[in-house]
Amino acid sequence: MFTYNCLNPLSKKGLDIFTTNYKNTDDPKEADAILVRSAKMHDMDIPAKLSVVARAGAGVNNIPVDELGRKGIVVFNTPGANANGVKEMVFAGMLISSRDIVGGVEWCRNNSEDPDIAKNMEKAKKEFRGTALYGKTLGVIGLGAIGQLVANAAVNLGMNVLGYDPYISVGAAWNLSNRVVHAASAEDVYKDSDFITVHVPLLDSTKNMIDRSCIEKMKKDVILLNYSRDVIVDEQAVMDGIASGKIRKYVTDFPNPAVAGKPGVICTPHLGASTEESEENCAVMAVNELMDYMENGNITHSVNYPDCSMGICRSAGRIAVLHHNVKGLIAKYSTIIGDAGINISDMTNKAHGEYAYALLDLDSPVTPEVVNSLEAISEVYKVRVIK
Repeated sequence: MFTYNCLNPLSKKGLDIFTTNYKNTDDPKEADAILVRSAKMHDMDIPAKLSVVARAGAGVNNIPVDELGRKGIVVFNTPGANANGVKEMVFAGMLISSRDIVGGVEWCRNNSEDPDIAKNMEKAKKEFRGTALYGKTLGVIGLGAIGQLVANAAVNLGMNVLGYDPYISVGAAWNLSNRVVHAASAEDVYKDSDFITVHVPLLDSTKNMIDRSCIEKMKKDVILLNYSRDVIVDEQAVMDGIASGKIRKYVTDFPNPAVAGKPGVICTPHLGASTEESEENCAVMAVNELMDYMENGNITHSVNYPDCSMGICRSAGRIAVLHHNVKGLIAKYSTIIGDAGINISDMTNKAHGEYAYALLDLDSPVTPEVVNSLEAISEVYKVRVIK
């Protein structure tokens, strides 16, 4: 029996996947697994028995990923599960920024009691005149699950699309329309795009990646859209760009005091993935990842440990060893297990940065003495007996 705790409400469609081998607990300290959306975990006391945190969404800046990694706790996310919802918000942002739809709605609301509203609107609508998307150039920085959907949809709307991603995967490249032009550099995107949308993960290397020097390279009257994270963009530089006339509009899904309510800025309250379908998809993926890890030791879409799969365990025993990525540990594991008279029938060991993960199938169940010996190795963070 495994226990899980939800730090945020999750879609019933995802939670219904849990079998009778899983029990919900309201106390995180009793949980083997935690499911989370936006709750901040940085100040949370991490339970000793916790094995996994599954984030129903892509961003993990609310989770102390490295701290959990050093405790042998795997952190999952659900990349792509909310991609369509974010893609649709990007196009909503492009439309309300290029054509003053919000201003027009406000005019109708403010003049709702005017008996001549139908007549007066013909004169007023000139104030809300905008520009079309068709024929304009969209620059997409980051061609992951969301970026590629945005790029392909823009092509179908008759836009010219420049895509830039130095780390694009083979799979993502195959999914892109052949009408998306691959820019050689971000500078090519800046200088040629009427719209620029950014879809990159929040890392130390991506903080303020759209800075003053980038904005200086952009076309005059560019519309900049941010559906990644607020700190991806140097927002003071953006406000200066709006004041100078370089940036026509800044559209962001992350309101804060620096931009909310400011001229030239359109803020939405983090609505990118706020659709019923996105929330269901994220919950379903998170629960499936969590269950496969707890029951089989397989890792898919972890942000701190390597992806690793040996399928369903069909041997007499299986253990997982979460450890620091240093040489010589596999030999130590083999010696300890062999000295106990247990044969290793299959194994794999993979690394991700400073963290590594060994999964071992055994011809007989592991003993508590073997587990204690493995845990006594200083570089080992956690040992899980899966079977």
